[in-house]
Amino acid sequence: MHSTVGESSSAASIAAGFARFSSFLIPAIGLPLFTWHLTVPFSGKPYDFIFTWAQPLAVVTIVLFTFINYLGVRLGGRVQIALTILKIGAVLAIVAAGFWLGRGDWSHFHPFWPEARSATTMTSFLAALAAAMWAYDGWEDLNRVGSEIQNPQKNIPVALIGGTLLVALLYLVFNAVCFYALPFAGVAGSSHVASDVVATFAGAGAAKWITLAMVLSALGTLNSSLLSGARVPYAMARDGLFFRVTGIVHQKFRTPSGALVFQGALACLMALTGTFEELTSLFVFAAWIFYALSVVAMFRLRKIAPDLPRPYRTWGYPVLPALFVAGAIALTLNIWIERPVRSTIGLAMILSGLLFYRAWANREPASPSE
Repeated sequence: MHSTVGESSSAASIAAGFARFSSFLIPAIGLPLFTWHLTVPFSGKPYDFIFTWAQPLAVVTIVLFTFINYLGVRLGGRVQIALTILKIGAVLAIVAAGFWLGRGDWSHFHPFWPEARSATTMTSFLAALAAAMWAYDGWEDLNRVGSEIQNPQKNIPVALIGGTLLVALLYLVFNAVCFYALPFAGVAGSSHVASDVVATFAGAGAAKWITLAMVLSALGTLNSSLLSGARVPYAMARDGLFFRVTGIVHQKFRTPSGALVFQGALACLMALTGTFEELTSLFVFAAWIFYALSVVAMFRLRKIAPDLPRPYRTWGYPVLPALFVAGAIALTLNIWIERPVRSTIGLAMILSGLLFYRAWANREPASPSE
């Protein structure tokens, strides 16, 4: 469930990317095809379901990248490398050109604090943090392909720590150029801040191409989620805990073809059911429930199996893990308060897995089909 929600939110990011790009080049794509006003029990306002051309375009993209990964891990990996280079290159180009050619103002960096701080301030902070947590969630994809990594005791920590630090550095320098070029209100009110930054020193024409580059680079998120996410239902099917079809290995391409098709179909379905913001919130809500449970499980294992070999040691145990669990609980509760409909649907989907697990728990593990 965790992986499929994550892939769906990646699909939604492509839909949102197309919608943002369409606002520059093809406005009709971003316009609503229809809107349903749905009555929500115990809510003071109706829920608006908005459908645009961006969502079916996202489905087409998911199908394309599922097919690429269906044809082989090497091909999917090469596509991922190319898209990652494009993404990092675009960010670095904006940063370098923004500071070199831009006519910004360093006074934009003055500290900003809300005039009245209250519980609402913390709620707003957690809501903003949810989006940031999705942006940094790529580290988790690596864990799904751990069995295919050489010397995992060394390479997994290096990749996790190094990758996270690299992403943090890129975000810091990108935010720096954004606040250099635009005042705080301009950054906060922008729906495509990279394009707005480029427009300040290169004009609207260049900003359109930057938007296109960002849309294409967002495909890297989709590709990595499809590539890594299929390993979860495949492994579960091998253990007899998921649909057997997801345990099929393609005879020629040696890829988990059944799992790829299954997750691609589910991602397409969910991409059609909501906007980028809605699906992102749903993913973060579901993901951080499992992250918290994983850390709780660590406390449990330390108690019932103290002699297990542990290649990795948790720094600051037990204080840091406890703080992590507390933060995850606060984040998920805030998302549920902000988006009760979507979060309740996600929670119901998670809990429904218990029924399937009970049905499959006593089933014999299946061998991969050729």
